[in-house]
Amino acid sequence: MPTVLITGGAGYIGSHTVYAFVDAGYEVVVVDNLSTGVRECLPEGIAFYREDVGNAAAVDAILRRHRPEGVLHFAGSIVVPESVEDPGKYYRNNTVASLTLAQFCVRNEVRHFVFSSTAAVYGIPEDGVARETSPTVPVNPYGWSKLMTEQILADLARAHDLRFAALRYFNVAGADPDGRTGQSTPDATHLVKIACQVATGQRPGMSVFGTDYETADGTCIRDFIHVTDLANAHLAAFTHLCRTGENLVLNCGNGRGYSVLEVIAALGAVLGRDIPTTHCDRRPGDPPVLVADASAIQQRLPWRPHYRDLESIIGSALAWERILAERSPQVGAASK
Repeated sequence: MPTVLITGGAGYIGSHTVYAFVDAGYEVVVVDNLSTGVRECLPEGIAFYREDVGNAAAVDAILRRHRPEGVLHFAGSIVVPESVEDPGKYYRNNTVASLTLAQFCVRNEVRHFVFSSTAAVYGIPEDGVARETSPTVPVNPYGWSKLMTEQILADLARAHDLRFAALRYFNVAGADPDGRTGQSTPDATHLVKIACQVATGQRPGMSVFGTDYETADGTCIRDFIHVTDLANAHLAAFTHLCRTGENLVLNCGNGRGYSVLEVIAALGAVLGRDIPTTHCDRRPGDPPVLVADASAIQQRLPWRPHYRDLESIIGSALAWERILAERSPQVGAASK
């Protein structure tokens, strides 16, 4: 099997994708600066480099040494409110670093590139449903930094022998069903992660940002995709690129929306008790409704979401929080 390089591979989505490729028989090389990733969440025996993707010399050396068939690029910054407060960080970490990586892929004849994009490129869709044909008008620097990278990849693909897939994620949640990895960042902003931290006593409560949206219960509605399903989507997209050479820009979601309060209520039902919440003002840049039209990915790739109900997504996330509490101090500390 060929070699793949996975940047940000010690992070939440990256580590699940590492396992998906290892399970499929690939040789995997991981580059991660461990600013948010956890080395112990990766399988033993893989090549690992603690480097920043923006370090051109290091990236070039790693590509020349391992000659990967393709790159899956997860490294970057992902917190929407932070992108509003510090946009320079997001253009530097997401756009400039991605350009550096992609240019060295071209230079080293790496032909396949799968990019971790986001539904934030759509901004606020008029009817709340994002389709690949919907206008791309981000409302925050995070979304713009990802959209700019998509454009860079499209331009490089036209000029060079580089094929790419940009997968636009919706709300990622859950954890590996086998308990090998999960969301381990202590200050993660993911709704399900925070709720499970409250459920396991790591946080005293949680905030609900905005209860006056024009939705059934007044809270934002989002499309939640299980992280294992998302990792498998990357494997399917990479296989498609290698087989057909066709560039892809696809939504990765379940195609169904749940409100913030519905997610909290579902966790409460699993626990048999309520989750303490505090209602706060809206956050800037949060669309009221953002749900995927996920028909294109299911038509173009041999992929279907396996974990479609909230209970299975929440159940795996909760199981991971309990694993973290029992693990070694190096990993367990990441959940506190």
